Amino acid sequence: MIDFLLNFAGHGLLHAGWLTIALYVLVTTQFTIFAVTLYLHRSQAHRGVDFHPVLSHFFRFWNWLGTGMVTKEWVTVHRKHHAHCETEEDPHSPQMVGIRKVFFEGAELYREAAANAADLEKYGRGTPDDWLERHVYTPYPYLGVSLLMAIDLALFGVLGAAIWAVQMVWIPFWAAGVVNGIGHWWGYRNFETTDTATNLTPWGVWIGGEELHNNHHAFPSSAKFALRKFELDIGWAVIRACEKLGLAKVLRVAPSLDERPNVALPDAETLKALLTHRFQAMTDYYKLVIKPTLREEASTAGERVRRVPRRMRRALADGGRWLDTEGHARLAVVMEKRPTLRTVVEYRARLAALIEQRKPESALAALQQWIHEAEQSGNRMLAAYAARLKRYAVARA
Repeated sequence: MIDFLLNFAGHGLLHAGWLTIALYVLVTTQFTIFAVTLYLHRSQAHRGVDFHPVLSHFFRFWNWLGTGMVTKEWVTVHRKHHAHCETEEDPHSPQMVGIRKVFFEGAELYREAAANAADLEKYGRGTPDDWLERHVYTPYPYLGVSLLMAIDLALFGVLGAAIWAVQMVWIPFWAAGVVNGIGHWWGYRNFETTDTATNLTPWGVWIGGEELHNNHHAFPSSAKFALRKFELDIGWAVIRACEKLGLAKVLRVAPSLDERPNVALPDAETLKALLTHRFQAMTDYYKLVIKPTLREEASTAGERVRRVPRRMRRALADGGRWLDTEGHARLAVVMEKRPTLRTVVEYRARLAALIEQRKPESALAALQQWIHEAEQSGNRMLAAYAARLKRYAVARA
């Protein structure tokens, strides 16, 4: 009996080798990643995709088993993040509380935000409210992870405790720490969104496509995160496979930008496309107008582009949104020596302002005026951008 117990404690039921153990850890943690990104994030929080009830419940069960997270709580925290991104009400903004706190204490920030009853009522609507949710998953979130520990110990013996620990830190580290922290701190940006979200890598594989965080913030309700030809979203690949099997229905994807020929005057369709692709429009403005202006003025002045500090170039791209008082003063000094740059920056501010107008008629009139003045400005880069902008159209699905 003692030998049996010692053998069981040392090897568990499987007597598994290291390769089997590694495969088990990778498979179970990947299931957890998919349960979070596909179900909690893309389906429940943003309604970008619906899954077959059987698959939806598998994801819900797996989240209970592998993370102890409650669907309504996760959805609430994430929706509030989008509603108040990079403000004091954001549950996990590195800009507000610091990158170290979000990276190392992201799980604590999540638990604190999830305990707000008013937020649960406001942001958690539409999440599951069946018998299992009310009597099992929500009142006993730690029963699932305890059950997983028992399974791990039974399969692998005492080593199962270490395996369980890895499974438990997987989401707090990769989701709460890496995506919520580094994903708002470092990386590349396809779109000049009104937050600091970045794409950590163009290959969204390891954490299910969540690496493409800037793309997601540009089009939150899109079930597909990869928006450039060189980008890969493994979560989208899984969704498409489920769709072919009749297990998923895609509800929303990011619209594509199109251009119409022979548009003399911007119209309602132009305005609709601009509002839909406002982040793309502001990104293109920096790439096609501000950046070439920096180069041209630097060349004329005999200076090099690098003389403009990187932080100032970043501020020119986002309108100085994240600069403090001292930073704005330094930016003013930069533009004081570059009159053409100052002009195109002013045009950018006007374009950003008209995008925020609530009345379509006023916005359209302002857009028509903006394009007319830009084309008559004598600045070839600004005129070329304006000519392209008035051809904007939302591509038909």
